[in-house]
Amino acid sequence: MTDGTAWIGAHKHTPVSGAVQGMLGGISLTVASGIEPDEFLLALGADVDELAARIPYRDLEVPVGGSGRPSPAVSPVMYGTCGDWVYVLEDWGAASWSTGWRKVESMRPRPGEEIVCVTVNRFSPPPQILHVPGDERARRAEFGQDTGEASALDSALHAAGAVFPAIGDVGEAAVVEYYEEHGPRLPEAVFTAVGSYCGLSIDEATVRAGGLPGVLLPMP
Repeated sequence: MTDGTAWIGAHKHTPVSGAVQGMLGGISLTVASGIEPDEFLLALGADVDELAARIPYRDLEVPVGGSGRPSPAVSPVMYGTCGDWVYVLEDWGAASWSTGWRKVESMRPRPGEEIVCVTVNRFSPPPQILHVPGDERARRAEFGQDTGEASALDSALHAAGAVFPAIGDVGEAAVVEYYEEHGPRLPEAVFTAVGSYCGLSIDEATVRAGGLPGVLLPMP
């Protein structure tokens, strides 16, 4: 088991067995600073009483839908803090913040709030990185790209090997060959860069066991 955040990307395609009470494969990550942790969870739609209860993720009672499966109206998420950041982990296929911030007023970033979101976009590829550096404007990059802002996050992406060659620079054939060779390590490189930029460390064993607090968020 490891900490840091590289393990999140390394397990992007790992099937989750019944022995995993928390999360492991296909995790999306949203981190925020400049806002109180509970305030950020409430902005995402968390219930105030459930949030105050600090229920371990593995003990959440997820409503059952008509099919006998977990209700598609809610998403169980895990959260925690590291340094100045609050982080939210989700494995339903995307990140709630990435899908909701444009249409849900409470999710819109305010001046001074920094948000970094890595969303796997399972149902609407490609996976993306979004970055709001405190000015209320979201920069966006697909995996393999930087945001084009020459920011410290972009520098971290380059340092981690998470920025791949572009067709305009080396041609289509070279890009295809590069992705075929290096593509499998790209998710790990992206999460390595985000973890480095944020100074973020999330314990894999705790997440796998569902030991972090959890809440149910309404699907955006």
